[in-house]
Amino acid sequence: MTTETINAAASGTFVLGDLPVHRIGFGAMRLTGDAAFHLGTPSDRERSIAVLRRAVELGVNHIDTAAFYFSSLRSANELINTALTPYPDDLVITTKVGPFRDYHGEWGSSARPDQLRGHVEENLRQLGRDHLDVVNFRRQQQDSIAEHFGALAELREAGLIRHLGVSGVQPRHLAEALEIAPVVCVQNRYAVDRPDPVDDEVLRVCGERGIAFVPFYAVAGEAGPRRAGTAHDDEVLAVARAHGVSPTQIRVAWTLHQGPHVLAIPGTGNPDHLAENVAAGALRLSREELDRLDALHTTGG
Repeated sequence: MTTETINAAASGTFVLGDLPVHRIGFGAMRLTGDAAFHLGTPSDRERSIAVLRRAVELGVNHIDTAAFYFSSLRSANELINTALTPYPDDLVITTKVGPFRDYHGEWGSSARPDQLRGHVEENLRQLGRDHLDVVNFRRQQQDSIAEHFGALAELREAGLIRHLGVSGVQPRHLAEALEIAPVVCVQNRYAVDRPDPVDDEVLRVCGERGIAFVPFYAVAGEAGPRRAGTAHDDEVLAVARAHGVSPTQIRVAWTLHQGPHVLAIPGTGNPDHLAENVAAGALRLSREELDRLDALHTTGG
C-alpha cells in the first residue's frame, strides 16, 4: 500500500453520539517529545505540526488529547491549535480531565468535582474552541465517579461540552455514569499481550450499549505506566511477517478486530510511523490469526 492510497476511512466508521469518526484516530501525547510528559527530549515543533497536518490528510478525523499532555517545551493542545485551525468541519477532538500537573510538570492529586470546570476551560483556551466535542473523566483512585461525572454533565448542559466519556473505569463505574448522563466512549488500558478480565468485560458491555471502547497504551512502547511492551511476542511477529507489516501494525489491527465499536488512537511524532499506524486500519486478519492472537491476550504470552 502506497502513501497515496493510505486513508483512515479504510478502518471503518463509528459514531460518538452524533459525531462520526474513522476507527483509526490519533493520540496526541507523543507529540510533545520522545517520551511521555517531561521525560525524554522535547519534540521538534515543526515536525509535530507536520505530523498533525499529515494525519488529517490521511483521513484521521479523531484526535485524542489533554491539557496535561505537555513537556518542558511543548503543549499537545497548542500544537493541535497551531497546526489545524481553522479546524476541519468533520474533525472530532476528544480530551480528558481529572488528573492535572503544575507548570513544572509535577502531578497533583486528582481534581475535585468543583475544579473540573477550570480544566474544561483550560482545554477550550488552549485549543481555541468554544466547546469541546468529547470530554472523558479520567478516574484515578475514586471509588465512585458520580460527583465528578455529574459536574461534567452540568457543563454539558451548559453547552461547554457536546458529549461525555469515562476512562480507567470498571463496569460499575460505567453503570454509575450512565445513570447520570449518556456516555459515548470508554478509554481503558487494553493490549493484545496484557490480559485483564475487567477490561474485557468493559469492552463487552460497551459493545452491548453501543458505546465506543477506545484502548490506550495498546502500542505505546516504553511510554507511560502499565504500557504495552515493545518486546513483541512470537505470535505477533509471525502474523506480522505473514502480512509483510510491522508488529505495531498487527497490534493496531488486532485492536480494531475486537469489535465494530472499538477505536484505535495510536500516537507518534514520526511521520513514517503515522502512515504505518493509519495503514493498519486496512489490515484484515484471518480467523486463525485472530485465534492465535486472542490466545496470547488470554494468557499474556
